[in-house]
Amino acid sequence: MRTTRSRAATGVVAALATGALALGASPASAAASDGYVSGGGSFYDDFDDEGTLSTSSHAKSNATCLWQIILYAEGVKESNGTLYDKSDIDGKFGANTKYATKQLQRAWGLTQDGIVGKKTFGAADEKWNASTRAGELEYRGSSSDASKRYKLRYHGSRYYFDFYRTASGKYRFYHNSKWMYASYSGTGCA
Repeated sequence: MRTTRSRAATGVVAALATGALALGASPASAAASDGYVSGGGSFYDDFDDEGTLSTSSHAKSNATCLWQIILYAEGVKESNGTLYDKSDIDGKFGANTKYATKQLQRAWGLTQDGIVGKKTFGAADEKWNASTRAGELEYRGSSSDASKRYKLRYHGSRYYFDFYRTASGKYRFYHNSKWMYASYSGTGCA
């Protein structure tokens, strides 16, 4: 009887330890509280756990700027009936960006609420170029892990654009002649 209890207790302890290790080994999910659009591990599912972008949530940010570049690449129409163009990329999630987001959500078969939530941002994960889906690993200066970054290419319906995911997982993009991190707080987009 004592051996049976001892084995059962050992089994319970082992199961709890295994569960704790599994939870500890899980990749951290990105969130607006992290401060940046970011990811880890496999990058083709980085956007499906990001924070919300809308007229009331991170409405003035570089994360919004990144979303506007996606709208431009997709060639959606803005509220005046013209194509969303480079001059519309200002890092401000206003009525025009909301309208264009609804147009893209309709094209992607999503709920048309004009809010960039997990499903809408996540749908952008499907737009990686097949040839760069694994990412092009690059090093800046040395071949250490701290200097590596992934060069990624987003293929929209109309245009494509390149951007990077740094060794720390933060996304960077080039706009208006400068490199910017896709942060949820600051904006240098306009």
